[in-house]
Amino acid sequence: MRQITIGSMRIDRLVEIPALAFEKTWLFANVTDEVIAANRSWLDHRYIEPETGRFILSHHSYLVRTPRWTAVVDTCCGNHKPRPRVPVWDNLNQPYLENMAALGVQPEQVDFVMCTHLHVDHVGWNTRLLNGRWVPTFPKARYLMGRAEFRHWEAAHRASPSAPVNHGSFEDSVLPVVAAGQAEFVETNHLLFDDRDAGLRFAPAPGHTAGNMQIHLDGGGAHAVMSGDVIHHPIQCAEPWLSNAADVDPAAALATRVTLLAQLADTPSYLLTGHFPAPTAGRVVRHGDAFRFRFED
Repeated sequence: MRQITIGSMRIDRLVEIPALAFEKTWLFANVTDEVIAANRSWLDHRYIEPETGRFILSHHSYLVRTPRWTAVVDTCCGNHKPRPRVPVWDNLNQPYLENMAALGVQPEQVDFVMCTHLHVDHVGWNTRLLNGRWVPTFPKARYLMGRAEFRHWEAAHRASPSAPVNHGSFEDSVLPVVAAGQAEFVETNHLLFDDRDAGLRFAPAPGHTAGNMQIHLDGGGAHAVMSGDVIHHPIQCAEPWLSNAADVDPAAALATRVTLLAQLADTPSYLLTGHFPAPTAGRVVRHGDAFRFRFED
């Protein structure tokens, strides 16, 4: 993904895992081989494995910079974290911070970390292991998390479940940030900046999790949406009814997805999702009764 400019905001893709294949029914329990075949004409080997039909996802953050502040949106899986139930995320050792440095940013320079939701693959780099303890990766940042989202997972954690909440990520990637006093809990419609050249606001995106949000960037007449997990894979533009197994409310998730696609369709707005493989950024276009995704690069 090339750098995108929205007003005074510069947006880069910060990669943790560039491409990872997931079993088709693990990602979308209601998908069929016929649906996959019908979409191969516009989704090539970068997005669907030709031999297996497995869906290819990227794990990345977005780095947003202005002359006044620097932010990281969603922080992937993280290194050295035990995730035995999903082996592809287990005890990773990825050059995420090196990739950030290559973009010209050090952890100490980050002012905000923004979490669209608190799933395991969106909070991992909130913390890193230092002298046997999980500490905030970005020592000077304010970590913005949804209040409803946090309360939901906090209640689950306090119930002492038999399995760790969110594969253990609530304990090792969220609670240490709270303990350090760096967490800031926001409503799902939170306005952070109202600047003409660098406006940023959270908006409700119900369905995927209990307090799921998306992030809108506005500046200089341009607009982008960071949709988190409202959409996981470009095939959902053509087939919005495909439901991710992790959606807490599939009907609400579908309504959120269709509403967002309809709002962006045939407009100059960018859609920046949490998992589309490179080139990642693009625009939504109408196609019959549904949509397609036009990759920018």
